[in-house]
Amino acid sequence: MSSVDVVPARVTARARVVRFWDDHPRRSMDTVGRQLAMGWELLRGLAISLVRGTFPWREFVRQCSFMASVSAIPTMIVAVPVGVVIALQVGAVIQQVGADSFIGSAVGIGVLKQGAPLVASMMIAGAVGSAVCADLGSRTIREEIDAMRTMGVDPLQRLVAPRLVAAMLVSVLLCGFVVFVGFAATFWFYVYQEGGTAGSFIHAFVSFATPSDLMVALVKSLLFGLFTAVIAGYHGLNARGGPGGVANAVNAAVVQSALILFGANVLISEVYNVLFPSRVI
Repeated sequence: MSSVDVVPARVTARARVVRFWDDHPRRSMDTVGRQLAMGWELLRGLAISLVRGTFPWREFVRQCSFMASVSAIPTMIVAVPVGVVIALQVGAVIQQVGADSFIGSAVGIGVLKQGAPLVASMMIAGAVGSAVCADLGSRTIREEIDAMRTMGVDPLQRLVAPRLVAAMLVSVLLCGFVVFVGFAATFWFYVYQEGGTAGSFIHAFVSFATPSDLMVALVKSLLFGLFTAVIAGYHGLNARGGPGGVANAVNAAVVQSALILFGANVLISEVYNVLFPSRVI
């Protein structure tokens, strides 16, 4: 191969990289904008369908059952080690500074404020979001979505809306489930493995935790379920290119959901801590 052939190849590769980085941010912002518009359209249509009594309740119940069945057991399996790891790491640090009596508050609030919403949302994004995206994507490439539009049926309200409401409800229920399982795991680890007393653990927890902490965890889970359903629905309805396109759509939905959920968690937590700082009761 001559140097004349190598130079154009290098120039072409460099041009592709430059074009990618010039075009990628614009396409990313365009995708986010379309998802926001889709989310608004879903919520608006959902409110109208509830008022008119046209909401597909049967599909909603079916999706709730499906989402709970695919996410409940994995959530429980993940919640136990998450609670134990938080208790182990936080407890070790607190013991080093001689503040053993505060282990219950640190561990319990860590599970309540951060662990439970994130575990529930990751299960929704990974298990539920991928299934929703794959289902809608397969319908799209089989042209079922186009057929529904031709018959005058809105696929957003018929297919995506019940999945959105189901994802929000199941996410909140999973968050409460993770709070219970995580707290029980940390309590068991502290009392039976670390030799602490049950009274000190519970007293420290109730001294710092407030009902608003649980409420913000549930609200975060509600929003996380909303974000996941919108993202999964968008990528599913815009899948192209056959089965390979569906696989790419599922991958994009899961990755974007994880990034959005972690970013939203940081933002919501920071705003909550500024508005409602922790205090001893």
